[in-house]
Amino acid sequence: MRVLRPALASVLCASALLAAITAVNARKPAPGFTLKDAKGATVRLSDYKGKIVLLNFWATWCGPCKTEIPWFMEFANTYKARGLAVLGVSMDEDGWKAVTPYVEERKINYPIVVGDEPLAQLYGGLDSLPTTLLIDRDGKIAAAHVGLVAKNDYESEIKILLDSK
Repeated sequence: MRVLRPALASVLCASALLAAITAVNARKPAPGFTLKDAKGATVRLSDYKGKIVLLNFWATWCGPCKTEIPWFMEFANTYKARGLAVLGVSMDEDGWKAVTPYVEERKINYPIVVGDEPLAQLYGGLDSLPTTLLIDRDGKIAAAHVGLVAKNDYESEIKILLDSK
């Protein structure tokens, strides 16, 4: 087994992260949607144009989702002033009946909407939860992750996108 020196390892990790972010000219637009939040207010993905959006498809019964949500709450607080918006789309079949108590109990600090099968199909079908997209300021998908991803990986990608002009 070959052991990398720390400096070389960090360069390789940074290179892998850059590879996870799609090149600007190859990014595809994120499909638009209009949904209602728990209070009945309209939430449109297009309302977030000009911001970096962390769009997380999740469910109350999903173990990895429960791990990621506190990270996303932290990111929402830490990077809001720099232009990050976090948006959660619950895919719970029971809709608001399941989602409202979950959101209230955990004091989730970012907007939550409830999605459905047509929305999942807009995004190519959601084979697994969580599925998280990072959307650039132009409304294009810069990175997509299925399953649990390391907090540091998300944060590094967010910083790269926030720093890009």
